[in-house]
Amino acid sequence: MRIKKHPIIDFKDRDKITFYFNNKKIDGLHGDTIASALHARGIKKLTTSLKYDSPRGFFCGIGKCSSCLMRVNGVPNVRTCIAPLSEGIRVETQGKFAEFPDADFKGKPVKTIDFDILIVGAGPAGLCASIEGAKQGANILLVDENQQIGGQLVKQTHKFFGSKHEKAGTRGTQIAKDLGEEAKELEKKGKIKLMLDSTVIGYYESDKKKHKFGVVKRDDYKSTLYEINCKAVVFACGAMENMLLFPGNDLPGVYGAGAVQTLMNVYGVKPGDKVIMVGAGNVGLIVSYQLLQAGIKVDRVVEAAPKIGGYHVHAAKLRRCGVPIYTSHSIKEVYGDGKVEGATVVKLDKNWQPIKGSEEKIDCDTICLAVGLLPSTRLLSQIGIKMESVPEAGGYIALHDNSMQTTVKNVYVAGDASSIEEASTAMIEGKIAGVSAALQLGYDKNAKSLRKQYIEELEKLREGPFSKKPRIAKKKIKKLLEKKNA
Repeated sequence: MRIKKHPIIDFKDRDKITFYFNNKKIDGLHGDTIASALHARGIKKLTTSLKYDSPRGFFCGIGKCSSCLMRVNGVPNVRTCIAPLSEGIRVETQGKFAEFPDADFKGKPVKTIDFDILIVGAGPAGLCASIEGAKQGANILLVDENQQIGGQLVKQTHKFFGSKHEKAGTRGTQIAKDLGEEAKELEKKGKIKLMLDSTVIGYYESDKKKHKFGVVKRDDYKSTLYEINCKAVVFACGAMENMLLFPGNDLPGVYGAGAVQTLMNVYGVKPGDKVIMVGAGNVGLIVSYQLLQAGIKVDRVVEAAPKIGGYHVHAAKLRRCGVPIYTSHSIKEVYGDGKVEGATVVKLDKNWQPIKGSEEKIDCDTICLAVGLLPSTRLLSQIGIKMESVPEAGGYIALHDNSMQTTVKNVYVAGDASSIEEASTAMIEGKIAGVSAALQLGYDKNAKSLRKQYIEELEKLREGPFSKKPRIAKKKIKKLLEKKNA
């Protein structure tokens, strides 16, 4: 299942790592996660459902769901989609209920660390917020759950649209590399501290001038608890994959589009051999083309709406490659014995209802869902920030002003956690949040002028026809915030 050749990505040779899966000795490659190593060996069943004991494979690939939980070196409920593969580890599938851990956990904080600004999430928004805040003179802690920084950019092999300010003509992978190098240079200067493979687990009471968080740092599957105190915090937590309701949607082989990208473009592993893509927005179209680049057959793209939602340039590329796009179509069911073996596609009428007799059975081993994202806002909810449902923003989001500050002082939000948009807008929002947080704390080398500049750039970027929904979302957020403050 390894990708041997790719027109863009150079999957260099990596050292083998031996580990044990259910007491059987197998191997993966250095840099794999546990889940990607298992997938490369054709092992897609990672866990079972609690109620029906049915097989489950991972769905999101970014640690946001529970479909990949396994026992590793005696530690239960390890998110194997983001857990790094290590030599000699023992990986086991869990029963319905995870047993208590055999490994030790240091329950008391090892030490308390103080920073000016905590940035949660090292994707495009978090990286930009960290860099901008550090340049103003603030002391930054950047925390991320993954082994590397860059967030979703590390798997975006396509070139960005927009202007030079939005990195037009540059691949997302290169943007991740450039931002990462800039952050690491600031780390060498002592202005940013990176804490990877770490999770912010909760918000706790502190004095009125500071915010307190618990952070778990993982090292060889032994967890250490830290107490982090900060004067300001920027949440750049990203988003989670949406799910569709249909029989068989939990079978191994049903993935979110981001998980497919992660397997292919980060770990060089094929999710399957024949794919049905669900969703013809930009993500669905782009990932379909990336599947073709990886040598994977895309049988078709199905879209429930009566028209394609993404850029037509992406759709045209697929059609030139012989991939049909069916609008007013959707998945009726997915079937298979322990994994995806086929799906039934059905045509929809003008009321989005299945048309009887239009069903078509298709043999396939992979269903990729590109049906939107849900803002990741659980930590924001803990703090007591005013949350509202804004459909155009993707769901429940934190109310925030033009400076990206929420209804709680010195708490900011940026990127998909504030409203589902493109990486280009996430980067600018991160810049705004970073300089705003620094300015609020008294750091102002040129923060005021930069904030004004970035806000203007963001407004200009949202002027295009494909930004109609984000414009509506931000107007609603502004009105809801004004109503609350009235």
